[in-house]
Amino acid sequence: MAGNFLHKIGLGHWHGIYLKRRFFTDAVLTRLTEEITQSEARHAGELVLAVEAHPPAKELSSHERALEVFGRLRVWDTPYSTGVLLYLNLALHTIEIVADKGVAVNDEEWKQVCKTLSQALASGQYEDGLKKAILAIEQLLANACGDLPINADNALVDKPVLL
Repeated sequence: MAGNFLHKIGLGHWHGIYLKRRFFTDAVLTRLTEEITQSEARHAGELVLAVEAHPPAKELSSHERALEVFGRLRVWDTPYSTGVLLYLNLALHTIEIVADKGVAVNDEEWKQVCKTLSQALASGQYEDGLKKAILAIEQLLANACGDLPINADNALVDKPVLL
C-alpha cells in the first residue's frame, strides 16, 4: 500500500530501491540462484528472475517493460524456446511472467503463480515467496517441457538479475 501511494506522488522509485536493498541481499540472491539451478536440472525450461527497483521509462506499462527485459536478457535464446522470465517491479508492486513459445502453459496457471507470489510479497515474505514461485514454475516447466532433453549447458544465467 505504501509503495502505491509513493508511486502516485512521484516517489515510488525510492520505495523500490528500499525494497531491493532490504530483501535482495547477497545471501538471498545466492539462495535464490541455488533454487533456480536445482530447478533447471529437472527439465528443459530455463528461468530468469529479474528484479527492478524502478523502470527507466514511465510511459511503459509493467507488462511492456517485462517484454523489453525478456528481449534484452535474451530469455528467448534457448535451444528449445523454453525460457521463462519472472519479472518483479518493486516500485509499481507488479509481477509479470513472460514465457517463450516452447512453453505450453495456460494463462490461468501463470496467474496463480503471480497471485501466490503477490500474497507472499504483500506480507513481507520475499525470499520464501520467490522460492515457492520458483518451485511452482518448475512444476509447470516439468509438465510443459518434460519430454525435451535437459539443456546441460544452461544457456541463461541462474543468478537473479537486479535492474
